[in-house]
Amino acid sequence: MLTILFDGVAYGMLLFVLAVGLSVTMGLMNFINLAHGAFASVGGYVTVVLMQRYGVPFLWCLLLSFVGVALLGVLMERTLYRTMYAKPHLDQVLFSIGLVFMAVASTDYFMGASTQIIQLPDWLRGRTELLDGDANVLVGMGHYRLFIIAVCALLALALQLVLSHTRFGSRLRAAVDDSRVAAGLGINVNRIFMLTFAVGSGLAGLGGAMGAEVLGLDPTFPLKFMVYFLIVVAVGGTSSITGPLLAALLLGVADVAGKYYMPKLGAFTVYLLMIGILVWRPQGLFTRGSK
Repeated sequence: MLTILFDGVAYGMLLFVLAVGLSVTMGLMNFINLAHGAFASVGGYVTVVLMQRYGVPFLWCLLLSFVGVALLGVLMERTLYRTMYAKPHLDQVLFSIGLVFMAVASTDYFMGASTQIIQLPDWLRGRTELLDGDANVLVGMGHYRLFIIAVCALLALALQLVLSHTRFGSRLRAAVDDSRVAAGLGINVNRIFMLTFAVGSGLAGLGGAMGAEVLGLDPTFPLKFMVYFLIVVAVGGTSSITGPLLAALLLGVADVAGKYYMPKLGAFTVYLLMIGILVWRPQGLFTRGSK
């Protein structure tokens, strides 16, 4: 039981990093970017190429995946996304869905349809088991999942501090509340949105790099996990970082436990839980002021 809980927490932490960028763009920028999973896929493939073809160490690949996808986000934001900010949400959805299918087709053409394999460094392999007094296993903790939990917890803390206690966070909130007034006060709204989109994209790329070994990486990755990203945002709300984090943990534990105890039902448990929560609180379970 504790092993299932541990694996669920690790899975939830990974989903948080993958989905938090979408939460930021939807909640703070009021933009629906369903192509968020495509940025995660790019991060995963950057890691695969750097490790398999150039022998770059895994930790450096994680850093380069974040930076590379963040730069791609800057390019996409300046050339494509910025023109869609003022468009209706339906236009944003259709636009980003089109980008998803273009990304899937391009990845299949250049990288092939097979699932990519990542060889983790030796220190991230293996498993530590905690025993009780009768030498029974209480919990088995994979080293890589421990690494995921530690990294994602630090990222969640850093994001919360940046958004709540820095000048950039206050300027971002001001730009979202009223961009004209913010611009009149000397805030460069376009630059704020560009940096926010870049960080969100970079986090997606980092999540894709970290999740390639756990989730599997193939050209359909953006489509397979799009619903999971949306569930995290819908259940957790978009008003804070804490909401998506708690929603991702809940989703991760429910998914792992459901597939372990009821494998034939697959992800049915997750969708049933989501429906129940959204019927109860349509604005999100962890949204401030929800009734």
